[in-house]
Amino acid sequence: MQVKDKVVIVTGGASGIGLETAKLFQEQGAKVAVLDWSEEALAQASVELGAGLLAVKCNVADEASVDAAFDEVVEKLGGVDVAVLNAGILKDGLLVRVDRETGAVKGTMSLAQWQSVIDVNLTGVFLTGRAAAVRMINGKRRGVIVPLSSISRHGNAGQSNYSAAKAGVAALCNVWGKELARYGIRVAGVAPGFIGTAMVLKDMKPEALERVEKMIPIGRLGRPEEIAHAIMFVVENDMMTATMLEPSGGMNL
Repeated sequence: MQVKDKVVIVTGGASGIGLETAKLFQEQGAKVAVLDWSEEALAQASVELGAGLLAVKCNVADEASVDAAFDEVVEKLGGVDVAVLNAGILKDGLLVRVDRETGAVKGTMSLAQWQSVIDVNLTGVFLTGRAAAVRMINGKRRGVIVPLSSISRHGNAGQSNYSAAKAGVAALCNVWGKELARYGIRVAGVAPGFIGTAMVLKDMKPEALERVEKMIPIGRLGRPEEIAHAIMFVVENDMMTATMLEPSGGMNL
């Protein structure tokens, strides 16, 4: 697909990988809508990307919010051709934490910690992916849906919630790519390695981040713009569906 004049939605698009993706698609002549829960981040994104950007507040974990946001995009931009499902959060922690001296369990990953990540990173992808598919089919548009998974889908210690969600996203790419092909819709995911976004740098403990960097063969964290280009590749390459692209810098969990 050539993206010039196409309508592109980017969830979690007001910062990090999402913002770089929105910039890249805008540079290539697409009509871009950024969906994000943060009004402050949306306002800043509007300043960075200019008057041509459609900024819509949306909670991807809330069905009504998602449907309202997608309807607004269709109403204002005419339809949906590409949906980049990027919104996500981190709430890392061990399943159980054990006191080294006593050998007794002193803490666990809470249900709230688990559920909040599942709600945004997996249910949010389901809701936004479904909303995109419905509007592409009703609008008779041969679209592309790009869910963002992660290298953590293979299982990363300290990320039970995140790894489970991202493994689920990878499975959805496979299922949806097969189900939606008959409507001319492609679904292919991007599963980045560790990327130097504000979320990663803020939420990961410094010692954990240092350990991760040493595990990456290219010797550094990825950059958000590198993942944006991977997403663009998926959209432009009509052979990409029911599969996953994994730009990880050679890291293999």
